[in-house]
Amino acid sequence: QVNLAESGGGLVQTGGSLRLSCAASRRSGASDSMAWFRQAPGKEREFVAAISYIGNTYHADSVKGRFTISRDNFQNTLYLQMNKLKPEDTAVYYCASTARAYSNGSYVRPQIYDSWGQGTQVTVSS
Repeated sequence: QVNLAESGGGLVQTGGSLRLSCAASRRSGASDSMAWFRQAPGKEREFVAAISYIGNTYHADSVKGRFTISRDNFQNTLYLQMNKLKPEDTAVYYCASTARAYSNGSYVRPQIYDSWGQGTQVTVSS
């Protein structure tokens, strides 16, 4: 397993931007695929974006064109650039890591991830 720690959350107005970071405790980039999920109060954990170990990226339709996932394997860090934020983006955001290769859209399933961070709160005010 990998220890993951998110940072960068906060309070922002509608239309604003935030950049989330997820620091990994070891070099996870070589073979791990990583993702961002979010969970709003009273709702299930929701897929946001994923990046495979070879750099393929996937974004949920709700954030496509506004959010961008990226990774720096040398810094052992995963990022989520969030632009044009909306109140419905308010949630706790979690990063996750798995040693499994993605297949048939498996990246959207929380169950395939081995390690999770503690989460960082993002609040978008209207």
